[in-house]
Parts: sequence; C-alpha cells; structure tokens
Amino acid sequence: MDLGQPDTNLVSELLLTAQYKSSIERYSTILNMVLEGVSLGEILHSLVLLIEAQKVGTRASVLLLSDDGKRLLSGAAPNLPSEYNDAINGVAIGPNVGSCGTAAHLQQRVIVEDIETDPNWIDYKSLPLKAGLRACWSEPIFDTDNRILGTFAMYYDTIKSPTEQDLHLIQEAARLASLAIERSRGLHLQRLSSKIFENLPIALVITNEQNAVLSANPSFIKSTTLYDYNNKTFDIKAYLQSSDQDLIDELFTFIHRGHSWVGELKGLKTVDDIIDIELVVTVIRDSLTQQNCYAWMITDISARKTAEKLIDFQNNYDQLTGLANRRYLFKKLQILINQSTAVHGQSQFSLMILDLDHFKQINDSLGADNGDEVLCRVGKRLLEIIPENSLPCRIAADEFAIVLPGNQTIEKLSVFAEQVKAVIGKEISISNELLSLSISSGFATFPNDASSAELILNCASQAMYNAKASGRNCYQFFNQDIQLEAERTAQLHFYLKKAISQNEFELYYQPIVDPISGKIIKAEALLRWSHDGKFISPDLFIPIAEQSGLIVEIGEWVKTQAVMTAIELKKRNLIIPLSINVSTLEFWSGDLQKRFLQYFDTVLETLSIDVFPYEMITLEITESLMMKQQSEVCEVLSLLRKRGIQISIDDFGTGYSSLSYLVNFPVDQIKIDKSFIQKLETDSRHNALVEAIVSMSNALDLTVVAEGVETQSQLDFVNQLNIPAVQGYFFYKPMPKADFLNLMLLN
Repeated sequence: MDLGQPDTNLVSELLLTAQYKSSIERYSTILNMVLEGVSLGEILHSLVLLIEAQKVGTRASVLLLSDDGKRLLSGAAPNLPSEYNDAINGVAIGPNVGSCGTAAHLQQRVIVEDIETDPNWIDYKSLPLKAGLRACWSEPIFDTDNRILGTFAMYYDTIKSPTEQDLHLIQEAARLASLAIERSRGLHLQRLSSKIFENLPIALVITNEQNAVLSANPSFIKSTTLYDYNNKTFDIKAYLQSSDQDLIDELFTFIHRGHSWVGELKGLKTVDDIIDIELVVTVIRDSLTQQNCYAWMITDISARKTAEKLIDFQNNYDQLTGLANRRYLFKKLQILINQSTAVHGQSQFSLMILDLDHFKQINDSLGADNGDEVLCRVGKRLLEIIPENSLPCRIAADEFAIVLPGNQTIEKLSVFAEQVKAVIGKEISISNELLSLSISSGFATFPNDASSAELILNCASQAMYNAKASGRNCYQFFNQDIQLEAERTAQLHFYLKKAISQNEFELYYQPIVDPISGKIIKAEALLRWSHDGKFISPDLFIPIAEQSGLIVEIGEWVKTQAVMTAIELKKRNLIIPLSINVSTLEFWSGDLQKRFLQYFDTVLETLSIDVFPYEMITLEITESLMMKQQSEVCEVLSLLRKRGIQISIDDFGTGYSSLSYLVNFPVDQIKIDKSFIQKLETDSRHNALVEAIVSMSNALDLTVVAEGVETQSQLDFVNQLNIPAVQGYFFYKPMPKADFLNLMLLN
C-alpha cells in the first residue's frame, strides 16, 4: 500500500458519512422547530439557510402553492434579491413559466442549466439575469397524499449542471419543506379547531361509554349543573330525563349501533330548570382504546320554541279571548273528517255556531273596549260549560263556534243549547252597566248535513241566521228547508250580479199627493226586478244585495235613472221632486261615503248635462243610518243639502228613534211608516203615536208624509192631523215610468 497517496474509497466514505450526518442534523433541526410550534415562515427560512450552507454558492428559495392551486407565493428566499422575490410572488403556474412555475405545473423536477437559453425562461429571463442568476433547479414539494404544495429551488450565478449529490440535496430539501408545511398546517388547523371548540356558542362535550368526559367546551360547562366537574363525568340520561322516553330509547339504540342521531329533547339546565334543546350526537371510534366515543352537541332552542308557540298561538288562537280561531276550527273539522274516513265508519260530530244578539248596540253605546270585555266574558262562560274534548272558538267579531265530537242527538244538542243560553244570559256588569245578553245559535251535524269542513260551517251558519230571523234568542237545527232557502238565496245572488248588465231592473214611481186636493206634489222611485219574465219582490233581493255589497252599484243605477226622469220632467216644466231610497250600506265606510258624494259630481258628465236638478231630488234614509258614524254621515248629507237635495227619514218609528238624532241630523222630512197608518182602525194606541210624531215634526219644522193610506177612514184621520202629504194605494199604486209621465201630463 502506497502511504503517500490518499485512499479514494476512504475519502468517499468519509464524505458520505459527513453528508449523512449533515442530513440527520437538518432533519433534527427542522423536526424540533416543527414540534416546538415555530411558525412556518421561520422554519422555511432556516431550511433555506441550512441547504445554502451545505452547498456553497447556492441561493435557495421556497415557493408555496396558493389555495386556489393557480399561483406560487413567496415562502422563504433570504439571499435572493428582494426585487426578484417581489416580481415572482404570485406568478401563475404553467408550461414555460420559469423553473418553478413549470415544475409546479408538470409536478416534476425541472433543471435549467442556462436561464438565458432555456425555453422555460424565454418570457421571464430578464428578471433573473438582471439579478445575476444564470441557473435554476426546481423540485416540486408534495404532501403525503402526493398533492403539490409548492417548489424548492436552487439558484446559481453561473451556468451550472447538478451532480448526483446536488439532486439528492434538493430532494431532501423538498422533503423537509413538505414535513414543515404539512405539520405546520396541521398544527394550525388543530389550534384553529381547538379555538373554535373553545369559543363555540353551542355546548359540546365528548364522552366515552362510561360517561367520562374526554373534552368539554366552556359553553357546555355553563349550560348545565349536572356536569360533575371534579370527577369529569356527565350522566346524559339524567340530563335528558324530562324528555319523551320513546325518543330517549331511540337515541341510545341509534348510537349503540354506531349511528348518529339528531332530534329535539328536553334538557336540565338545573334540577328545576328544564329547557328545550336540539341534540346532535356523533359516534367516534377511538382507535387507541377500541371504544366508541360520543360527541354531544347541545343547542338551547328554548327561545325558538317560545317564538314558535307564540306564532302558533297568533295563527291559531284569538288574541282577545284565547279561544281557537276560524283557521284552527277548519283544521279541527278536517282532522275529524279525515279520522272518520280512515276508519270507514260514520264517526259523527256536531258544530254549533252562536252569535250575540244586538252586540253592535253594546259596542256603539259602551265603546269598543267594553265590547271586547263582553266578548272575553262570553268566552270564559263557554269554557265553564263545554263538554270534555269539545273545542270552543271565536270565529268572527261576536260569533263563536263549538265543535262537539261524538254522536249527538237532537235531544242532547237541545239541552246543551239551553245550557249555553242560560249561562250567557246571566246578567253581566260592564262599566257600571248591567247587561243581559242573548244569543242566536245554529247546529249542523257531520256527515248527515254536510261532508266537508266548509259546508258544515255554512250549514251551521245558515241555521244560526234562521234563528236570528225567527226572533233571536233561540236556536235552530239545519234542515232541508234551510238548505233550499240557502240555495235560493245563492241563486238570486248569482242572477242579481247580472241584473244591471242584462237590463232587468226598472224604476216604478208612486205619486205622493196633497190629501185635500189630490194633486200630485211628489213621487217615490221604487226599484223593480223582472227576471225570466217574473217580478222578484224587493223584500227578497234587497237584503241579498246589501249582504253582498251589490247594493252600492245598484244604488248608483237607481239614482241615475231617477235623475234622468227628473231631468225629463223638468224639460216638460213639471217640477215634481222624486224621492230615492238610500241603503245604509251605501254609507258603510269612509270610502263609500266619499264615493256617494262624488257620484253627484260624476253623473253630470255621465248624463251630459250642464246643471244637476238638486232641487228635484229627495234622499230617503233609514233611522239606523243616523246611528252609524253620525258625524261623518252628517257631513256628507249636509253638503248635499247645501246643493238643494232634501233628506227624508223613511219608515219613521220602526227603528231606534231618538229625538237627539232628529235635532242634530240634517233632516227635512219624516215619512210615517205604513204599519202605523194601517193599524189606526184596529188599535187606538197607534192614533196617539201618529199624533205624537206629527206634533213633534211640526215642532222641529219638519214636513210629514203618511205612507200606506189605503182607506177613507185612514185618509180622514190624516186630514184631521193636517198632514200635508200622503202616499198609498188609496190614490195611486207604483207604476212604470211611461205611465207616470203620462199621468203627470194629465195631472
């Protein structure tokens, strides 16, 4: 052996040993930094310096792939010019985008020995060349799932090719960078998860099969006193003991089989404080102990449940009385009908509709607040006597309903109706006033009377209206006669809607005369309806028109036709005023009052006339109109009187007469109802009534018309009282317009 020459094998072995030791040191350094939780930026900075120290002349860099996987961002490059680092920060990856952009795109190593001539740098070479960089080798950084994380690059200021050791070094650098990036991101995610866990507003606790608490966030610790903090245990069954047992059994069956569970239960905040919770349970298999662990996520939904109950109450219950409302009544009826259908039997139930008699007078006289108090008292009284399982409801202003399940005979229902009458009829003290209430009620039965919720309600309502028509303070059972009456009413309503367009209406005129001379001094316009060749009584169709609201349009048609007749009379120099009946419903609201007043302005344009014959028009109103919205109605009628229209009270004495109304209301005339005149010969008391009305009218400077004069004795009595105007069959019956005009020409 020649001792003068070095042993090349020994040198190589020593070099490899030194490289191995350096590699171990680098791994150790980076791993320690990772375990100590040093920031990723510091770790990558140290890694670059370690690699540069190993290979003299190297200037290294780490670029990180952006979250969207499209760009490279600066990670660490302490010895590259800052101008160059700034320029490549955010560069898009792709083919021929330098060494690093291409390596990230191709996900393979890219060795560029001469930047100036390499095609990968053709569009970017001015940047490195300006910084004195001539060669660049780039190694992709992969995670354990072989996904690209970034690149590790080694730069040189000369044209340079890598040796095998260089390639080994750059590979090692990429692996160390991968370790640092993955571990740092994992620790970051772990810290983030822990922070979220600690600050989560939802209670979260993780337990094992022995109820030992493995982890619990502050929200959970605050959420219940059943958590044993000292022993780190949580008895979930004790916590859920107020919940439905079937749901608890289902919960534990699911999780013992390894399945998750979601549901709403009751939890104990304290021993005495039960809250509504939403519980989400996730089963986790512990690979170390080979046991199931359970993550219990508990959300207090008490506020939401309270809000839901409030919304449910507002949707389904009357705010004033607390009884079920119309909407809930329909639900209940439908449920009972569905149950009957499901069992294929004749499961029966009855529906009672009851309405307070003359409730509007209570509201008008005592005020709405006291009216509400009356309704509340009625609701409470119903609750005192209703049978078990029945449902009391308030379905309209003063209208109530009671659902009575089961087979109810007429005898049973009659007894119950009398009980309701008796309890509601007890005197009630409201605002220091003693009131005696009465009700009208109607019954319908499923399935005998109707087969649907809507129909059963309609049938019971029709029976109730029949009770009102029969004198009130009584009850009626739905029957075929009521059904036929309802069908006839519905049919009349259907035809009535088309009556104007089909020219089925006509005005008749009944003269009003001077009882001494017999001279015609006025006439009343009376509406007649001929449908399919037959006259239909106003007593039948006027109430339907009022209930449906058609009376407004019909009233305007009547006024227009009467005005046209007045204009025609005036053209013939026949100044004969015409009386027009006005329904209370035409003044029912502020909008209708405005519409009524505007009619007299628009009719000028409609009829193409210059001057409206106000002086030839008298509006006949009823006493009930004087009681409704007195100030508003007064204002409308006063404006019309200023234009020359006269106001007459029709059928005086049959309503709620009041001297105060007569004094304060804009009235010109009173028409004594024909019922008084026609009973003069049979009841002397009516003589006194008529005398009183005439005397009062004279005192108030009101003219008087006696209606319904049909006999000589009635006429003689009228003349004794010096009543200046008479209307009745003794002189004239109502007649068509043509006959009336001919009569006037002869008069």
